[in-house]
This record gives sequence, C-alpha cells and structure tokens, in this order.
Amino acid sequence: MNETSTHSFATFDSDEAKWAAVLARDAAADDAFVYAVRTTGVYCRPTCPSRRPRRENAEFHADAAAAERAGYRPCQRCRPKELPLAQRHAQSVARACRLIETSDELPSLDELAQATGLSRFHFHRVFKAGTGLTPKAYAIACRADRARQALAQRETVTEAIYEAGFNSSGRFYAGSDRMLGMTPQRYRAGGKGMEIRFALGECSLGNILVATSEKGICAISLGSDPEQLLQEFQDRFTNANLVPGGKDFDAWVAKVVGFVEAPGVGLSLPLDIRGTAFQQRVWQALIEIPVGTTISYAELAQRIGSPKSVRAVARACASNTIALAIPCHRVVRSDGALSGYRWGVERKRALLERERHSPSNASVIPACGVRSRKVDSTT
Repeated sequence: MNETSTHSFATFDSDEAKWAAVLARDAAADDAFVYAVRTTGVYCRPTCPSRRPRRENAEFHADAAAAERAGYRPCQRCRPKELPLAQRHAQSVARACRLIETSDELPSLDELAQATGLSRFHFHRVFKAGTGLTPKAYAIACRADRARQALAQRETVTEAIYEAGFNSSGRFYAGSDRMLGMTPQRYRAGGKGMEIRFALGECSLGNILVATSEKGICAISLGSDPEQLLQEFQDRFTNANLVPGGKDFDAWVAKVVGFVEAPGVGLSLPLDIRGTAFQQRVWQALIEIPVGTTISYAELAQRIGSPKSVRAVARACASNTIALAIPCHRVVRSDGALSGYRWGVERKRALLERERHSPSNASVIPACGVRSRKVDSTT
C-alpha cells in the first residue's frame, strides 16, 4: 500500500514546472534535476531547506555533474552529490536494525546513533519513523523471535532464555506471556494442552468461525466454504486442543453474527490479541475507530505516531485474524477506494454499507445458525 503520490520525470519538463517544484520543495523532483544559483555559485536539490533565490538568479541542470561542468559547487546543507535524505535515513535504519539483530546485548542509543552517523535525538526520531517502533521496542521484538527459535531448538527453557539474549530468567518470564501468547513450556510443545473452543455459524455474508482461548476471542473468520475455514483454523493452532463450543458458546457466535446484521449493537468482546508490538499498536487503534466511519492507512499511521509507516500499517491490517472485533474493514485508501481485505473486498463493502446505515440504538440481535464440529486436534 503506497499512499504517496508519484511523479515521472516528464512532470518537470519545463523550467516553470521545475521552479514550482523548487518552491514546493517537492521530494519527487530530487532525482529529476538540480538547481543552481548564479549569485552564490552553489547548486542544490529541489528540496534543499535553504532560502529560495530570486527566480532570475536560478537555473536548472540535469544532475550534479552537469551543474559542476557549468562551474557550480555543491551545497553543504542538502549535499546534492549524495543519496537523497530519505534514502540515507533508510540506510541508517537498516544499519541499526542489523546491529540490533546481531548483538547479544541491546546496543545503547548512543552506540546506535554513532554507528549511523546521526545525533542521539535525530536517530531515535528517524528510527521510529522508519520502523514504527523505538529502538528498544524493536530489540524486544527481535529477542522474542530469538526466543521462539531457541525454544524450538534447545533442550531446556533455561538454555533458550540465555541464547535469546536475556540475562535473567525472571526478566524473560515476566514478559513471556506478552511475547509468546502462552507460557514458554506450552510454546515449546506447540501450544499442546492449550484449549481453544470454536464454533461455525452462518450469516448474510456467508460462513463465520469464532474461536476463544482462556483469554478471549482469538479468531473470527469469514468465508464461503466452512470446510476451508475449519482447515485454516486447524492449521493456525496445530497442537492445541480444539474443542467444539457447545450450547453455552452459542452466545459468543450470536453476538458476532448480530453485529454483522446490525452493526449499531456494537461488538464488545474480550480479545486474545497476539502480534508484534507494532501490530498491537495498529490493532488497538483500529478498535477505537467508531462504527460507521472510515479512515485511510495514512491517517491510521498518523494516529499511532508513525506517519511514515503507511506500508507497515497496511501489512498489520492484513495480518489481523480477528475480523469485526478488530475492524480493519474500516480502513480505506486515501482516495476513499476500498483496498484488499483478508475476507474479501465485497464483504468489506457490505460491512461498511451496513455500518453507514445502521441506527446507533439498535438492540435486537437476530437469530443465527450455529454448529460445532468435532476436530481431530492431532492432525
């Protein structure tokens, strides 16, 4: 998902268009040309933060080499002979990520800033804008990944803890439930012994599967083929004990189906949300979008404090496995067009249409068909 506008070089095919780009500091022009100032003998990028010259003193050149052949020297502020600032920042973030990923201990903020050639404050801001996470949060996510790998490979939990870079078992256990979604022992067993209740139902959008762990709703899926929904559910929780919900579980499914048919009733359910720190920030922001309204991916990125992480926000929306309760269907493109939806764009369109026309005081939950299946949890 790319919410930024793009330009071709042809956009700047006249001096008037180039001058307009200079006045607007248009980042799309940075790769198209440079401008030179006759009174100073300096040439700059179109996005240079320096004061703009008078129009009659500016001339345009195809690139840095052409400007230097004409006798101009590069600006010391925008450094037009180097990569554009956005690319330099991206390289700095990538370098810091590699350093974090390969270090046994989390490098300090000063060490990371020094490695990237940025000031401490500037590095922190650039890193968060590029990844959606602070350096510390990124390091925690990396350790969580190491822990998952180590728990699958090492003979004991203790060995896995220290291989993942935790210098104390207490610190690991304190955050293990948030990182893994379960205890380390249970994770090593692939979720074995973890009980998940589920049921299949029907609604006007097709079939629906609702599943809960001991913490709350852990899956809501929509589809046209109940067998496919069931298979995908089993594949996600391979070693867990999957238990058909039974009659007392019908109320959970009825509440979800009721929301599909009459969104005004709202959908307040305890959720078992598992994901990275960044994904959880996105999903929490989704939950806060009111029924009947939509926002763009760019606006969602702004809400979580990461305005440059539009692509990452879109990926987090696509990774959501709890339909409706985490309403990723309320996020659209900046031009209002519908983008992809895990459970089908037509379902997204239908949900939004119903939400727009649903009375906020609706209180009747329609009846729904609920059916449970026996599942061989060893498959």
